[in-house]
Amino acid sequence: MRILYLGTPEIAVAPLELLHASGHEIVGVVTQPDRPAGRKNVLTAPPVKLAAERLGIPVFQPETLKDPAAVERLRAFAPEVGVVAAYGEILRKNVLQIPALGYLNIHPSILPLYRGPAPITGAILAGDDLVGVSIIKLTAKMDAGPILGQVVMPLAKDARAGEWTAQLMRQGGELLAQLLPAYAAGQIQAQIQDDSQATYSQMISKNDGLIDWSLPAIVLERMTRAYDPWPGTAVKLNDQPFKILRSKAHSSWSGNAQPGTLIEQQGQILVATGSGALELLEVQPAGKRPMAASDWRRGAKDLERL
Repeated sequence: MRILYLGTPEIAVAPLELLHASGHEIVGVVTQPDRPAGRKNVLTAPPVKLAAERLGIPVFQPETLKDPAAVERLRAFAPEVGVVAAYGEILRKNVLQIPALGYLNIHPSILPLYRGPAPITGAILAGDDLVGVSIIKLTAKMDAGPILGQVVMPLAKDARAGEWTAQLMRQGGELLAQLLPAYAAGQIQAQIQDDSQATYSQMISKNDGLIDWSLPAIVLERMTRAYDPWPGTAVKLNDQPFKILRSKAHSSWSGNAQPGTLIEQQGQILVATGSGALELLEVQPAGKRPMAASDWRRGAKDLERL
């Protein structure tokens, strides 16, 4: 099949490689423009662009697909089907109409649960036991199109959003490669989503990972995993971010200490919270590398609270 692939970040590389390896013709890759990155603002190519160049696939980097000239460029690729994997822009009706078989989207959730931009973060924060990946046909309404295939799996208790999103996107690429021949032949009966069961994940902001010690310990522990790798989970210590990378909730802990108070108990570094205590396992003070919480505490013995 002639596939037009739309994707941008690292998690969208594996599906591109899998589709290419499956023997389909990737007629073009559409990705976001090169952007400044890092402390020095060096102009940096998106990971999908680098992968496409390595595979010898033509690359198109429009500022926006609202531009009529960009739409005409997409039409010139003459794709039979489009594939979208974390591209970074909602496709309008005139773009959706270009391929005869429409656009298929890889979405790392058990749709209709967690429509939107951060489904694994949402699942971890909610304490869900299951996650999955869905292949849907795109419609004008966000993540609401009919489901062509879906994989469901248990969510590990120590799951971190970045690792699991990458894993599910790869799984989605494998599923899509398997489904495409049957889809092209009209042999798949799509499942219409029940909008009444839909839930939504929110766009993550830089401040989402800021800790409020009045929250329950279990919520804070989930945050350290849900906001990994970005924006991370942190408190302000001496007006600098103090990151909590790994932690463990002790929900049954009880004491009179105010939330935020540091407590050492049987070799554990604990912080009192609104309900229970959070054990610090791995931290990263500003300007330093990640370290075991016990090592950090030895150098910060006089600190009484975070």
